Amino acid sequence: IVRVANAATNGELDLQSFVQRLALYLTNWQATTFLIGEFLQNDLHNNPLLTVADGIVTLTQDTHRNSVVRKLQVLKLRGLAPMQGLHTFRITAAGLQVYPRMSISLDEEDRVRPHGRAATGVAGLDALVDGGIPRGDAILVSGPSGTGKSVLAAQFIAAGVDQDEPGVIAVFEEHPKEYLRRATGLGIDLDAMERQTALKMIYIRPLDLSPDETLDAIRTAVQEIHARRVVIDSLSGFELALAPGFREDFRESLYRLVGALTGSGITVLMTMEIEQNANDLRFSPYVVSFLSDNIILLRYIELEGQLRKSIVVVKMRNSGHSKALTLYDITAHGMVVRQSLQEYQRIGTGSPERRDEAEAPSYPGLTEPEMDLLRALVEVGPAPAGVVGQRSGLPEGALLTVALDRLVALNYAVLQDANTTVYRAVAQPER
Repeated sequence: IVRVANAATNGELDLQSFVQRLALYLTNWQATTFLIGEFLQNDLHNNPLLTVADGIVTLTQDTHRNSVVRKLQVLKLRGLAPMQGLHTFRITAAGLQVYPRMSISLDEEDRVRPHGRAATGVAGLDALVDGGIPRGDAILVSGPSGTGKSVLAAQFIAAGVDQDEPGVIAVFEEHPKEYLRRATGLGIDLDAMERQTALKMIYIRPLDLSPDETLDAIRTAVQEIHARRVVIDSLSGFELALAPGFREDFRESLYRLVGALTGSGITVLMTMEIEQNANDLRFSPYVVSFLSDNIILLRYIELEGQLRKSIVVVKMRNSGHSKALTLYDITAHGMVVRQSLQEYQRIGTGSPERRDEAEAPSYPGLTEPEMDLLRALVEVGPAPAGVVGQRSGLPEGALLTVALDRLVALNYAVLQDANTTVYRAVAQPER
């Protein structure tokens, strides 16, 4: 248009006049018209071309190191209120795909507040969180590498499927096939859940990712299977997958992402890898703890010459919870919570010491797996062998049968019902 106007003879038609006449013709023809041009940022101010437009949309491309991000902004839309901000878009074989900058500004009456508690699926953990996680909450599970954060997340999703609550897992650090394989090794068949449309796994790994693209993928997966639980595994991988320009606003992006999900009544579990430091009890490398309604901290400790794992519930909004540091193990049944560490002190240093007044419980004749089995039997009460084995972490088979027979032989338990192999504890550990 600029070239046409400037080519007019004797200056009879300047740019301003040409644009006005063009707008008049287009209006009379009732044509919906797209005018496309290339402008610098400074050209968008006081440009006569823009005065006749009912809507103005700008497309920009930002390059940061090796990352390229395309953004769209609606500067003007006459008679309407466009969504503010810069929106990421991609150009693919299917055309141009826009990912709107999602907002969490929900009216109070529009926020979904589900009732009840969501079982964690981890034996012994529900007792620490007053019967389960309040539905619609956001949970942050922090811990160093190898403490079982992904195991807990998989059990959380599997427990949801058992309660008719479909789930979505957003994986950032490893391929879904590897994630499924590791879960299967713990007796959690995520693959079968996905075939039954009770689970949707999404793998988001491009290095120029935008938070809104992630939210769009999660929201689409949630709508497809009507999910009630979402796992983000992990926030560390999510941050690394973002384009460098978005990492500066990571907390703000995460705030919108979590708020949009929990505002819809979805229970969100996020994992975060941290470096363990005995002198600094930190839950995440970012100040994101305020986003979480509940915080669960996993740590390593050195206990009586062995490297063990401990779990503690740091925070639960509007809910009671145990404040005790508790041992846990990763077993053939996944994560299993053991006994508390209340008899020890200096646990935060990673090298706890037994209190002077405390005495170690005595289990004459029992090995450590058999002691764990006895504790499980005391906790669950009369129960079939499989239930007791699952609570203690012992897989069904010869090892479980031999351990139960030993408890009976040493008068710690009795076989209450031989037909259904129901066992009952008859003796408490001596001190």
